[in-house]
Amino acid sequence: MNPEPLMNPEQLLKNHLCRRRMLRMSTLGAAALSSLVQQDRALGLSQIAGPRPARQRVQRVIWLTMAGGPSHLELFDPKPKLAELHGQPMPESFTAGQQLAQLQGQKLQCLGPMFPFQKVGSQGTEISTLLPHIGSIADEICLVRSMTTDAINHDPAHMFMNTGSQIAGRPSMGAWIQYGLGSMTQNLPGFVVLVSTGKGRSPQPIAARQWSSGFLPSRFQGVQLRSQGEAVLYLNNPPGVQAQQQAWDIAAIESLNREHALRVQDPEIETRIAQYELAFEMQTSIPNLMDTTDETQETLDLYGCKPGDGTFASNCLLARRLAQRGVRFIQLYHRDWDHHSLLKEELPLRAKEVDQASAGLIKDLKRLGLLDETLVVWTGEFGRTPMSQANKGPVGRDHHNKSMSMWLAGGSIRPGIVHGSTDELGYAATENICTVHDLHATMLEQLGIQHDAFTYKFQGLDFKLTGVEGARVIQEILG
Repeated sequence: MNPEPLMNPEQLLKNHLCRRRMLRMSTLGAAALSSLVQQDRALGLSQIAGPRPARQRVQRVIWLTMAGGPSHLELFDPKPKLAELHGQPMPESFTAGQQLAQLQGQKLQCLGPMFPFQKVGSQGTEISTLLPHIGSIADEICLVRSMTTDAINHDPAHMFMNTGSQIAGRPSMGAWIQYGLGSMTQNLPGFVVLVSTGKGRSPQPIAARQWSSGFLPSRFQGVQLRSQGEAVLYLNNPPGVQAQQQAWDIAAIESLNREHALRVQDPEIETRIAQYELAFEMQTSIPNLMDTTDETQETLDLYGCKPGDGTFASNCLLARRLAQRGVRFIQLYHRDWDHHSLLKEELPLRAKEVDQASAGLIKDLKRLGLLDETLVVWTGEFGRTPMSQANKGPVGRDHHNKSMSMWLAGGSIRPGIVHGSTDELGYAATENICTVHDLHATMLEQLGIQHDAFTYKFQGLDFKLTGVEGARVIQEILG
């Protein structure tokens, strides 16, 4: 039986093929529709958000998320006084009338830091001995010890850190940035998410709503790439499908979609068109991205990774490759930092999984001349309590929103400094207190976006990533 001759889009349309059959013929089909990716079709910021600040200091963001809430008291915020009070009742002056997560109504006892700190860098910054590699880049990072958040449980805290609101359905910061600045690449998504899991007991659940576009057009939503195996399922053609025929299929579908869009004025049709086009481009770009055979052994050793093994280290290497290829917002999640118990046993494992790669990413970006134009953020969703908690095992720490530590690097961030502080027990931020909205405002500032003018009208309201609570740019940490 002779195969049917290839038909171009005009021939297909002349044959009056129905829309449903056309979709069945396309080899991209549901994979393209589910990818929720965009080409550079974003509106220019000047059209939507008023004037920009004087200059755009960074081109992209790499956000390293330690999902579960890493303990600042063991990693970044040494508290000798807390060590002195270990095992004694927590002074009521700190906790009276305060919101707690699982310790509410329980007897509160001080839990001293379980691991020593060491002075690192030219300024003698104290960082945990669990993080020797991050300690080696102390002169490259800005350590913030006075971050706070509004949420005290995981899912709302992730929502707040990602969207500026505890209410599900708001756009994520990556989606906001895509909306404001558009994409820098035509063959990869502009907002990419990678997830890794620690080899521990209870990986913190991560939901796609954390990188949702919310009420923004769906083409701005983040795209999760798989860290192992095929980065995107169903992306490759099955045997016997010719690239030229596929291109004609897509062109024909696009023609039908555009004709329908003119009739119904549905903005989601434009998203669908962009999805098909980008999915076609990704068939070439994604395999090239995931193939790390062009990386030197020196680079692999820098990150401490085996390419494609799905670890945080491997994802950090992929993040650098995505940055080189023009991806605007790259977010990495590493799960299993929720240590209500077994803190002494589990925290060293998590720290080891991320320490070398976090530092390696900074060193690699700097070596390649990309650090100055890249903002790197390392944070969890909240901190942990100075009080002990025993949850079916050796002690740990409860969720805590009044103090947490994080660090930033690159993007005109002042390197080698410590910003803010907490009280003598690490319970609450007391000096240069920072909020999540302040962090978002600072991030937008570095990207050249005026945060208080950056809005989207939805249901009659002008929504902002930085909310309405009076966010401010943290000028003290900017160079």
